[in-house]
Amino acid sequence: MAPTVDCPEHPTPPKIRRRLPAAEREQQIVEAAAQFFAEHGLGGQTRELAKELGITHSAIFRYFPTKEALLDRVYEHVYVKRWNPAWTGLVRDRSQPLSSRIVRFYAEYTEQIFDFVWVRIFVFSGLKGYDIAPRYLTIIRERVIHPICAEVRADLGLPGPETIPLTEREIEAAWAMHGKVFYLAIRKFVYGWPIPQNLSQTISDDVKSFLEGSRFVFLESVK
Repeated sequence: MAPTVDCPEHPTPPKIRRRLPAAEREQQIVEAAAQFFAEHGLGGQTRELAKELGITHSAIFRYFPTKEALLDRVYEHVYVKRWNPAWTGLVRDRSQPLSSRIVRFYAEYTEQIFDFVWVRIFVFSGLKGYDIAPRYLTIIRERVIHPICAEVRADLGLPGPETIPLTEREIEAAWAMHGKVFYLAIRKFVYGWPIPQNLSQTISDDVKSFLEGSRFVFLESVK
């Protein structure tokens, strides 16, 4: 028997019973939609969403002309709003040891993404071909993966990407570390399987493994 997914943070959305200001009603629909799609997948029908909310189907389309428009707002609500612009600066802050910077980034990052709605919508979007996952991964590539690679080079005394462009091997090494962290969220919210109780230690171990194991990749890449 498949394990039950651990999802304590997804209560049933409250039904809308009273008249609300337009902005408040719109936000309520977005929040309920995020929960709904996380539970039912992105193939879930807006008609069913309306039924759960206790409103008419047409009421949703007064605010969102298409399902795609609603999903765009869900993306903004679940992903864009949780992104901390200070994270890229944290990774590049050379007043701190590189390992400390990366560990701190992932400690803060996991506080935001280890969430039932965040993880499930991300996975469902990839399976259904919606562009939520690709859009978000572009952000990760530009604001996390590439800066980490540049900082590893600087830590090793190697030329920066502006002198020698990052290689595929370097980029893939950083993606592998990022993927290990994200896999823990998949394990918890998709597979319903336990993750380490001491998550901070696991992240620290993953970062140290990356920095120690990828040295030869970076050194070879700029020969």
